[in-house]
Amino acid sequence: MLGLTLLVAGCSRPSTLEEIRAEGVLHVITRNAPSIYYEDRDGPAGFEYELAKQFARSLGVELRVRIAEDNTEILSVLDRNYAHIGLAGLADKPEFAGRFTTVPTGLTTQSVVVYNRDHPRPRQPEDLTNRVLHTVADGNHSRHLAALRSALPEINWQDHPNLDAAGLLERVESGAMPYAVVASNELAINHVYYPNVKKAFTLNEPESLVWLFPAEQDTTLHDAATDFIDALQTDGSLAQLIERYYGHLDRLGYVGARTFVQHVHNRLPKYEALFQHYASQYNLDWRLLAAIGYQESHWRPNAVSPTGVRGLMMLTRNTAAYIGVNNRLDPEQSIQGGALYFSMVHERIPEHIPEPDRTWFALASYNVGYGHLEDARVLAQSAGKNPDRWIDVKEFLPLLAQKEWYSKTRFGYARGHEPVIYVQNIRRYFDVLAWMHDPAERSGQMAQREPVPESDPEFSGAADEQPQQALLPTVFALTPPTL
Repeated sequence: MLGLTLLVAGCSRPSTLEEIRAEGVLHVITRNAPSIYYEDRDGPAGFEYELAKQFARSLGVELRVRIAEDNTEILSVLDRNYAHIGLAGLADKPEFAGRFTTVPTGLTTQSVVVYNRDHPRPRQPEDLTNRVLHTVADGNHSRHLAALRSALPEINWQDHPNLDAAGLLERVESGAMPYAVVASNELAINHVYYPNVKKAFTLNEPESLVWLFPAEQDTTLHDAATDFIDALQTDGSLAQLIERYYGHLDRLGYVGARTFVQHVHNRLPKYEALFQHYASQYNLDWRLLAAIGYQESHWRPNAVSPTGVRGLMMLTRNTAAYIGVNNRLDPEQSIQGGALYFSMVHERIPEHIPEPDRTWFALASYNVGYGHLEDARVLAQSAGKNPDRWIDVKEFLPLLAQKEWYSKTRFGYARGHEPVIYVQNIRRYFDVLAWMHDPAERSGQMAQREPVPESDPEFSGAADEQPQQALLPTVFALTPPTL
């Protein structure tokens, strides 16, 4: 009997957690979404990705990520037990019972009815009868809409398999889809970009977003994940991570001109000589370098962003290491590093692109990354626009936040509205600095030289008569360094 017991024990299959540690890899499957996973200028990012990366580190293993097309693919992969965890941005559902086990991530969500401000505001479900609501497929909303329909049979909705939350919001913004249902956390991330989208009401109480584990697994990995997230909640690390991604969603708002002028008088004098010195060293206009610094930190040397970049020029850890900055909080090192890095980014923009567009492209690349900028240029060229003109390319950068567009690109999802606002802000700050330091220039030399159509109210100047130049087929030949 003892021999038989030992034989059975010796042949038993290792637990899921033991298999993971033996291989040294935690396999997760996810999809591109700003609330889950995306490629930022400093590499992979996203709340659920960061949480999974920390979990893998706590297990002492590598995190290996597979990107799915949509939630249908994620659930299919988990059904076959081809991944350890699914990061789908889904709330727990009754139909998951027996199919998956779940672990709450610490975030909650609700299904929110949104509408275009030019249409009547629905204040209660009854106001939606005989109207079509639009929503993403395989999300959290269908069951809440089905429950609503049981009480109000006139409620109708349409699922859109090829759209994500940003795609829906874009259509609500334009009025093409007057009413839609989106997740509250995705609305929070994207709302700043769509001012014509208004929140009407929610369809349900807050629900926990969860990680999904295949039912075929034993409970060891599930239990380890539960303990891990509980520990993060206890020590405050989870709240800090949530703050990083959800606590500063108004960061892109314009700073008032009065505040900027005050800062020119009471902050800039401390650093003006440094901006002038290092701008001269790297052949830059010091006012442009100062404008970048203001957009990044408001000229605060101890600034720390929600995503962990820091210092007056808000250098990422990888960028600082790459260019040799040892102390990002040292104003001189930060300004020198920012000047060096921007000059490197500027040099990478194709030389045939004329100024000032080359500088605007460099600013966008400095913010969102060279690969995403090239994606937008390719999209612009595909639409018959000039990929060498900022005024054309800036129309396509925001599309990188929509699945129907970024799925066609090499580098995938990007917060494409941000570099557009980033460039616009810096240009505004540059103009003010140029006016204050040399009133004869008024709007600045670069602004005077910009070739843009007279019909664009944001700019002044003659229309660009330069013929469109084709992108070289080797536009992606150089892989950008990880900065």
